[in-house]
Amino acid sequence: MRVTRSPPSEEHPVADAVAGHWVDRWAPRRTRPYLRLARIDRPIGWWLLLLPCWWSAALAGLAAGTAPNPLHLVLFLIGAVAMRGAGSTYNDIADRDLDAQVERTRSRPLPSGQVRARHAAAFLGLQTLVGLAVLLQFNADAVLVGIASLLPVAIYPFMKRVMPMPQLVLGLAFAWGALMGWVAVFGRLDAPAWLLYAGTIAWVVGYDTIYAVQDIEDDAIAGIRSSARTFGPRLKPAIGACYAAAAGFVGVAAWRAGAGPVGFLGVAGFAAHLGWQVRRLEAGNGRGALMLFRSNRDAGLILFAGLALDAGLRAWTG
Repeated sequence: MRVTRSPPSEEHPVADAVAGHWVDRWAPRRTRPYLRLARIDRPIGWWLLLLPCWWSAALAGLAAGTAPNPLHLVLFLIGAVAMRGAGSTYNDIADRDLDAQVERTRSRPLPSGQVRARHAAAFLGLQTLVGLAVLLQFNADAVLVGIASLLPVAIYPFMKRVMPMPQLVLGLAFAWGALMGWVAVFGRLDAPAWLLYAGTIAWVVGYDTIYAVQDIEDDAIAGIRSSARTFGPRLKPAIGACYAAAAGFVGVAAWRAGAGPVGFLGVAGFAAHLGWQVRRLEAGNGRGALMLFRSNRDAGLILFAGLALDAGLRAWTG
């Protein structure tokens, strides 16, 4: 199939970007395509990458009897923004021809012709260097664990061509932060970190299936595989099962780390929010699916608040 790209232009707001974002209003015009390539106009991506890191840091604080390390939280924030941008840039380079065939993605900087592939590759290298500089601030074990995350990141863009649920591979990559906060404190990976990782993978599969509801028809035409297409009429029960697994694994991780009532209140709030998403989901409502997908930032912050407050109270009374 021959793909026709739009002529280069700096004014191609992406379909699911935040309306009125500062990138579109205040950023210099020449930088806008690169900021969009890094998904700066769609902050939900780095939030979803960041939150498992923060959960893990709070869980480690619970186990260690201390509040989450503020420096670690800041480093995770910077690293999440940089690596979300790098991962998105890499994904767009690999998918630029497929993206041109999907209504929601054809306005992205590469398929629309705003950025050339070689310039995108250079931008990818710059963002990766920022992420590496952040990673090197942690202990040697954390550095090794962080480098290992590159494998699922590297293979994910190609999985949507060959497997019915590429969201599983996305989960392996986006959930990696659930390991990082723990290893940054203890220099090893223990059961609570692995349980949190398992729960986060299930969470990622659930929320990215909701996200994929927007593209079911176009994905079928372009031959792109997704869990939303795979689940079909069983979409809501399947997402519900993913979210139940997420809440269950996270709850057990919190128990193994020694969480108290406040921590479990955060887990309960997280589970309740996920249940609300499943109830509200409508298979044919792409706009509603995007709203529910974005609401996972709030679900994640509820969980972090519970775990972090529990850890802080334990350190204060301790």
